[in-house]
Amino acid sequence: MVTTIQISNDLQEALSKRKLFDRETYEEVIWDLIEDTSELSKETKKDIEEAEKDIKEGKVHTLEEVKKELGF
Repeated sequence: MVTTIQISNDLQEALSKRKLFDRETYEEVIWDLIEDTSELSKETKKDIEEAEKDIKEGKVHTLEEVKKELGF
């Protein structure tokens, strides 16, 4: 089912600024916004937990450390 909604000019301008390309539809912009605010997947949550564990255990290096090691 297709429907039409009314939005203010301000909202239309805000949605326009979020378009990734000129021909992107407002529906696509709205779906992207919904996706951005959706709950993280279980896999993503697991990956975040693993990354946090790696950080606590010192298994990561800062960009500065890597640059120094590589001689940059």
